[in-house]
Amino acid sequence: METCIIQSPLGYTRISGDSNGVTSVNVLNSEEKTTDIIPVELEDCARQLKEYFEGKRNQFNLKLNPQGTDFQKKVWKLLEQIPYGKTLSYLELSKQLGDVKAIRAVANANGKNPLWIIVPCHRVIGSDGSLTGYAGGLHRKKWLLEHESPYKQQALF
Repeated sequence: METCIIQSPLGYTRISGDSNGVTSVNVLNSEEKTTDIIPVELEDCARQLKEYFEGKRNQFNLKLNPQGTDFQKKVWKLLEQIPYGKTLSYLELSKQLGDVKAIRAVANANGKNPLWIIVPCHRVIGSDGSLTGYAGGLHRKKWLLEHESPYKQQALF
């Protein structure tokens, strides 16, 4: 498994993966030394994240290999379908899965998403339109949603 650390506007970011795909992208809450030479298996991911933060990319085209349960992977696949600049509620995700009662399980799977930004769990909000829990911190979720908003002069939250 290869790993690298890159700098992003939201903090140091660890990317892990191998020839089977990217397994995780995590924002770190501490200062880390950035990687001088990014492993070839992770170069594309690092480049695409940089383009995203520069506003030059609104979807990712990467080979992904996240580790999780079948249910988690099903939820993560649904998250990938939320368009850039749009949001969806946990309830709407549960309905897409065909079980309104699965809302807590959906929220739990969302919180365990190992592919920060690439699988856009930050695009999931409360049914009332509020920001809700986010593993990377609500300040990062707010930043990401504002970054993706077509209305740059206004703050969403």
